[in-house]
Amino acid sequence: MSAPVDPTRTEAWRTLSGLAESLRPDLRAWFADDPGRAERLTFEAAELRADLSKNLITDEVLAALLALAGEVGLTDRIAAMFAGEHINVTEDRAVLHTALRAPAGERLEVDGHEVVEGVHAELAKVYAFAERVRSGAWTGVTGKPISTVINIGIGGSDLGPVMAYEALKPYVQEGLEARFISNIDPTDLATKTAGLDPETTLFIVSSKTFGTLETLTNARLARAWLLDGLRSAGAITDDDDQAKTAVAKHFVAVSTALDKVAAFGIDPANAFGFWDWVGGRYSVDSAIGTSLAVAIGPERFAEFLAGFRAVDDHFRTAEPARNLPVLLGLLNVWYGNFLGAATHAVLPYSQYLHRFPAYLQQLTMESNGKGVRYDGSPVTTETGEVFWGEPGTNGQHAFYQLIHQGTRLIPTDFIAFANPAHPLRDGDTDVHELFLANFFAQTAALAFGKTADEVRDEGTPEPIVPARVFSGNRPSTSIMAPALTPAVLGQLIALYEHLTFVQGAIWGIDSFDQWGVELGKQLALQLAPAVSGDEAALAQQDSSTRSLITYYRTHRTP
Repeated sequence: MSAPVDPTRTEAWRTLSGLAESLRPDLRAWFADDPGRAERLTFEAAELRADLSKNLITDEVLAALLALAGEVGLTDRIAAMFAGEHINVTEDRAVLHTALRAPAGERLEVDGHEVVEGVHAELAKVYAFAERVRSGAWTGVTGKPISTVINIGIGGSDLGPVMAYEALKPYVQEGLEARFISNIDPTDLATKTAGLDPETTLFIVSSKTFGTLETLTNARLARAWLLDGLRSAGAITDDDDQAKTAVAKHFVAVSTALDKVAAFGIDPANAFGFWDWVGGRYSVDSAIGTSLAVAIGPERFAEFLAGFRAVDDHFRTAEPARNLPVLLGLLNVWYGNFLGAATHAVLPYSQYLHRFPAYLQQLTMESNGKGVRYDGSPVTTETGEVFWGEPGTNGQHAFYQLIHQGTRLIPTDFIAFANPAHPLRDGDTDVHELFLANFFAQTAALAFGKTADEVRDEGTPEPIVPARVFSGNRPSTSIMAPALTPAVLGQLIALYEHLTFVQGAIWGIDSFDQWGVELGKQLALQLAPAVSGDEAALAQQDSSTRSLITYYRTHRTP
């Protein structure tokens, strides 16, 4: 693979720097002078419609951003990813989460293997298992059908499944519930198993290597909870064979380490695998989504995958000037590298998407939080941004103050749907219309603000006028779709996957490794003896860490 192009040495970068220095945003005037601005800057991908017109861009800025994409070879980079080239350089791997949603019959050979055929073979296993659980054919050790599925994972093995499950709750089969355990804090497992019947609970242990510390610790605790509960209920005795049978009936795995799966007590036939070309944060549409497939069913899960695929096709084939992930990724580069934005807010006007910002935090920040380029050289630009957010209208009564009147530039993505899952009325008021009135109002208020004269015209006393002025020119993108369906959720996820890729390609970084998560995990294992009372291990620590551990050991009650 050729060395990355230094974006700061391109002609487009120099143009953008000049445009940023001379930029005097005036969205009021821009809209007044250009009646076609909204239509011209609205783009579609599958069922998603994105209005970019309230962003701080001119035709010149957009042209320069597209020129930058051309100079760094973005389209070649996109083609390389879809072709299965090893663009994950530090791990020498292909990047093929897009193959997880390829239709049956499509062919893609990577490293001598036909990958799409393997994807659909594994999907068939997941779907068959899901149907057995949903139909009641899969029963616990006492013959009762499963009513609660608990996914045990962390990072990508948790954030994606729990986000998608929460988003698609209207599609969950009645009588089935999914819960998710990720944190090694024992509170997580204790609260998620509280009130459950072990006889009707099934655990899915999600760990590719079956060696993730947090996941395996929680899996062992869950196994103990299961066996203790079954024994207390008289469902099994202390007989080891009965315990083995119970574990095999109440645990399955998402893993490729079949020997470790079997050693835990799970039948390897009930282990669902995925591949090293699927990063954890890109894996919700793989077997990692087994809990979701059980909850919403294979047919809906297939619709979910089709949504991903629709945006994949758009990203791969649409010209850059009409390519929504390309444009959104370039916008983020504009704000982060030229206008000084350090954070990016994602504000879904849908309670079902309440975990979507948290999901995007891993997707974007684990991907692009890098200080070296994919050839090992230092980056020449700022990279990444802090993604955050909450559902509207909750956020309006919390942090919107900072977005509207603070001193920091915070680009925002607003997400909404024309049709609600629950079309309720408050007397004569359609509550969803009231909800979306807030969505529309917020983007307008951010863009156009309120002048001092407008505040005075409302009769506001002069000393208070400055506090009630809204400067406007606060950028936002509005993304809408007809409804939050499995397909639309897949489209949204793919949209953010690909815009994250675009940013990484501009910066010349490897967006698909995550070495930054390793050091803390290694140190935790080294520190464990000191925490447990090993004085020699404690003495080896720095003074701050030693003091903190001493405080813990002093105050921990037996």
